[in-house]
Amino acid sequence: MMVENLMLQVPTTEIADDQPLFGPGSLGLDSVDALQLVVALEKHFGLKIPDPAAAREILQNVGTIVSAVQKKLAGAA
Repeated sequence: MMVENLMLQVPTTEIADDQPLFGPGSLGLDSVDALQLVVALEKHFGLKIPDPAAAREILQNVGTIVSAVQKKLAGAA
């Protein structure tokens, strides 16, 4: 989903679950990418990210996003 929505030039196989998405040594995403991710997560999974603090926690890496989505889906079931 990230590669498609953000039009990344990186194959999914090269993105580690614990690779930072933002900042030094990261995938190199910026604030526009973060906004697109928030919108995509809400659209595809119903995951609402209420504030910047929650966004910083959830959007750290692929693993933290997966955890948040799994928690949301478990709560919906």
